[in-house]
Amino acid sequence: MSKYHIAILPGDGVGKDVMDAAKVVLDTIGLDAEYTYGDIGWEFWKKEGNPLPDRTLALLKETDCCLFGAITSKPNKDAQNELAPRLRAKGFTYTSPIVRLRQEFNLHTNLRPCKAYPGNPLNYRDDIDLVVFRENTEDLYAGVEFRPVPKVVFDALMTNKKMKKFEHTPLEEMAISCRINTKKASANIIRQGFEYAQKHKRKSVTLVEKPNVLRETSGLILEEARNIAQEYPSIEFKEANIDAMCMWLVKNPQNYDVLVASNMFGDIISDLAAQLVGGLGYASSANIGDSYAVFEPTHGSAPKYAGMYKVNPMAMLLTVKLMLEWLEEHTSATQLEQAIAAVIQDNKVKTYDVGGTNTTLEVAKEVARVIGSF
Repeated sequence: MSKYHIAILPGDGVGKDVMDAAKVVLDTIGLDAEYTYGDIGWEFWKKEGNPLPDRTLALLKETDCCLFGAITSKPNKDAQNELAPRLRAKGFTYTSPIVRLRQEFNLHTNLRPCKAYPGNPLNYRDDIDLVVFRENTEDLYAGVEFRPVPKVVFDALMTNKKMKKFEHTPLEEMAISCRINTKKASANIIRQGFEYAQKHKRKSVTLVEKPNVLRETSGLILEEARNIAQEYPSIEFKEANIDAMCMWLVKNPQNYDVLVASNMFGDIISDLAAQLVGGLGYASSANIGDSYAVFEPTHGSAPKYAGMYKVNPMAMLLTVKLMLEWLEEHTSATQLEQAIAAVIQDNKVKTYDVGGTNTTLEVAKEVARVIGSF
């Protein structure tokens, strides 16, 4: 019997391509694991009206963790149009399966390292090494939205005097998304940022919010951060507004260690930070809960490249490294990162986005070869 049971969800588009690359490396490492493939993605939405079938949820509940490829998400109108004719007008509503996974398994922490590996011609600077901690289940991504707005919701909101400017707006011409942040989730993501900084000898933690405008939601998060920061006197605590942070990350990204943010702001700054270290082809992430985790590269499904084995697998390989660390396979994780760094530094075997001509699998095989040389 294998030590680990890992769910494999390739998903849509190039998800299968990068997942094949991941398996090349995992087979070389020799991780003692059983891998079970599951269904997720746009094709299952079109055929079944559910991009995350119940059978897949059942599979994940039987595994130790999940490695996920990529997903296609489209606006609701497009989603409805692409449903099988027999499923249309039957009340099916598209929900992003990765967002649903985060909520179903309470994967409250989204960890996104953004590190510049020397030799990458796409690096903004070679001395960038920051980590984004993004709250993963609340905020604007909680999915509490209304369009058209029910009268009972509208009437409740009209008790706030700032709603007066909307009192004559027809309900069918209005859309509302709720930003919901709780003290518990805010404290959790902030504390994890400080714990990570302490464990990895990082010098600072920066909270990225907008409390000068979003006074209640960002204000709650800021209040928790200031309280928790007092428990870590050896770590510098900084505060930054999301708009200013986007500017400072471009100007002086080397000045930051750990960034903590709510769901949407964390999504924004992690993509910006990823571009500073080569783009989404180098952007890994971990969705971590109390007892389960889903690991995914942050790039999209890139349907036009599906099956061409053209895209950069480094984001997925760095995602495998995060999975190995979570499984406490630290020697394998270190060797994998060293091999990735060596291939990037060598700058010979590389995909089109960094000026190369090699395929996804050729890059993965080169990383595997370097691992085998240790």
